[in-house]
Amino acid sequence: MNKEDLIPGVSFLEDGTACVVLWAPKADTAAILLNDKEQLPLNKVEKGYWTLTTDIIKPFDKYSFLLDGTKQLPDPASRSQPDGVHGQSQAIDLKSFEWKTTEWQATPLQDYIIYELHTGTFTPEGTFEGIKNKLQHLKELGVTAIEIMPVAQFPGGRNWGYDGVFPFAVQNSYGGASGLMKLVDACHKHGLAVILDVVYNHVGPEGNYFNEFGSYFTDKYRTPWGNAINFDDAGCDEVRNYFVQNVLMWFRDFKIDALRLDAVHAIKDFGPKHILQEMREAVDELMAQTGRTHYLIIEFDLNDKRFIDPIKEHGYGMDAQWIDEFHHALRVTAGGERNGYYSDFEGIKHLAKSYRDAYVYDGIYSEERQKTFGTKTDNPGSQFVVFSQNHDHVGNRMLGERSSVLFSSSMQKLMAAAVMVSPYLPMLFMGEEYSEQNPFLYFVSHGDQELIEAVRKGRKEEFKAFHVQGEAPDPQSESTFTKSKLNWGSMAQEQQQDMLQYYKTLIRLRKTLPALSNPERQKLSVTYNDTQQTLQLHRWKDGNQVYCFMNFSKQPQQIEPPADALKMALNSAKNNDHPKNIIQPESIIIYTNKYV
Repeated sequence: MNKEDLIPGVSFLEDGTACVVLWAPKADTAAILLNDKEQLPLNKVEKGYWTLTTDIIKPFDKYSFLLDGTKQLPDPASRSQPDGVHGQSQAIDLKSFEWKTTEWQATPLQDYIIYELHTGTFTPEGTFEGIKNKLQHLKELGVTAIEIMPVAQFPGGRNWGYDGVFPFAVQNSYGGASGLMKLVDACHKHGLAVILDVVYNHVGPEGNYFNEFGSYFTDKYRTPWGNAINFDDAGCDEVRNYFVQNVLMWFRDFKIDALRLDAVHAIKDFGPKHILQEMREAVDELMAQTGRTHYLIIEFDLNDKRFIDPIKEHGYGMDAQWIDEFHHALRVTAGGERNGYYSDFEGIKHLAKSYRDAYVYDGIYSEERQKTFGTKTDNPGSQFVVFSQNHDHVGNRMLGERSSVLFSSSMQKLMAAAVMVSPYLPMLFMGEEYSEQNPFLYFVSHGDQELIEAVRKGRKEEFKAFHVQGEAPDPQSESTFTKSKLNWGSMAQEQQQDMLQYYKTLIRLRKTLPALSNPERQKLSVTYNDTQQTLQLHRWKDGNQVYCFMNFSKQPQQIEPPADALKMALNSAKNNDHPKNIIQPESIIIYTNKYV
């Protein structure tokens, strides 16, 4: 069989003919049960595949697979699960969507200013349609790309998305495939790129029927979520094809601009060609065919530049990666707790190193890991995504507190600026731009009572040392979910408006000052004073000079401002009435020779 014949699930040709592809090497017979009435036998072909080409199956027909005449199961490559993870699958024609924004030109990666959001809590509606209604706000804010947390079908209607069990199906309660396509179309109309968070390191527990079909998992390795996906054991060719085809579907059929691959350090693949490289090669081939540009961004904590190096330089070819280390160093510098994964970070010293070297641990000894860790990297700044908060670092706190609750307004502004003036791709977490006060908690809506109790127990165990703060919120409770929704009504308040205008100013500076939008990490110098808790960042590009003075202390500090020829572009302190060589506590001053 050719690659083009191995698109799993039910798909439709231009003439309306349905093509069925199922990998079920464990089965002796296989059929598709259509609308609970008609059985259509599948034809067994090589490597455990079963196929059928027919004009009997129509879009919106419901179906399931019947293995060995007894096992009735949803399609592991279902494009739609209208009745949830345990219900029948639904055939839909992804090619039939009528795109309105047909001349979309992809935003260059180096111009990405990312806004991460969760569909269910971003708006009162908790749907793709709700996001569409807020696109004008995001456009006016100045971000250039939205990143949507995972939307693969998960149990119930409340979940972060990392428990998805149907990687090809879009969550029905969000609006399904058509709802996501309409959102992408609207984003492109507003000039916004779309990044979709996808999970290829594990599959959720409830509604996970993969083992009924074939060896999708291997017991050779373990991940924090159970057995690893089988990328290098017996039967892995077909598993690899399944996930490569998933990548291609998002780009080809949904016109997604970039994928953010969750926790790729938990992908276990010791074969001769890493699955990430295979995905890169498949995407390159697709781009050559369509002329459209797509990016692969990874969440990754191994500090191994091989993952983001080009294939021709013996890398895996990923376009960019998240670097938590910048976040960790920034939070400790800002006065945040220094425990857990923060314990390895020395505040302003490591923040300065992250500005300069990207990786903090780049071949130096880590006390927490008790080993030498990481590699040095000369990759451009556009290959790194940085942030002062994200869904993990907020939601994995017991009470889900945002920076707006943990830090003063002045420190929030300083942290936001520290991200925005970096040589890396800046990312905001939803609501950050107006100092949202509501938490972002961990929530689920499982149907399996044993699983519900296990999640509750695990959450309590994780935070048993924090009992003085009370009980961890119940992840299964609907109130935990509703408490996590953004309070858009609060944006009218003075403090929220002040923060919103500040973020708009920051983003405008990032876009209009060549020195700040320049991804060349060599055109940067950084110095710091550990005693004063001050940091000076100097960046330049084509004659544009930018000096950023940051004071993380709670006292005014002395600085050496640049020459008079440079103008002040920003002072985050409300009290600006002070000598020129003094910077107020918890503030940043930006000077430039280009007036903005």
